[in-house]
Amino acid sequence: MTNQQRPLKQYEWVMNDLKERMLDGRLAPGDRLASVVDLAAQYNVGRSTIREALSALKAMGLLNIKQGGGTFVKAVPSEAAPAHPMQRYDDLWEGRAASLRHLLEVRRVLETGCAALAALHRTEEDLTVLEKLLEEMENSDDEHFIEQADVKFHQQIAAATRNPLLLELMESLSSRLHENMKDMRALWFYAERSSAERLLQEHIRICEAIAKQDAGEASARMDLHISKVEQVLNEKKAGDHHLRMT
Repeated sequence: MTNQQRPLKQYEWVMNDLKERMLDGRLAPGDRLASVVDLAAQYNVGRSTIREALSALKAMGLLNIKQGGGTFVKAVPSEAAPAHPMQRYDDLWEGRAASLRHLLEVRRVLETGCAALAALHRTEEDLTVLEKLLEEMENSDDEHFIEQADVKFHQQIAAATRNPLLLELMESLSSRLHENMKDMRALWFYAERSSAERLLQEHIRICEAIAKQDAGEASARMDLHISKVEQVLNEKKAGDHHLRMT
């Protein structure tokens, strides 16, 4: 029995075509891409498909999306996989990885419990806020704005627990979350070899479990979401100096 290739999704077709243009020189480093609206018309697809393709290419380190300034070719593709963020920081990565490891350990303990309690105590107002944040994450072209919406999504889950101490704990992590969200999202892209759309779907599934008031599923979804970033850190042995000394 021969293996059959699955048909490409629309965003993958757009992504591959843009990569081909980079490889053959039609798009060179520094070139500015057309707007999302123009690309959607050019490829005859929806804007969300274009945004997903651009997010995937950005995760591979091939595009630079400037806040309010357009999308530019950053590099010519060599491998069809998202870049590990350590490639951006070189010698500084070990320190950043150790900080991320500590933050992820706290998030795993805190947020899996928050997700379970949120499922038990959430209100319709909480769901409305969570769904609005998901819409913002889906519809925005601004990666920085999406990162902030991502942080707010997790904070709203803490608010939905109706436990002021848990909310206070999450808010105390706010500045660290905002500071490290870019690295955490990049590590997720690397772990999944995928795009922003897949990451959005994980957030949607967490929200769905909370909406169904399924505490076990909400906690498990959150644990899976956080564990993917930890897996990449473990694979790269980054931030493990404190373990080597024991």
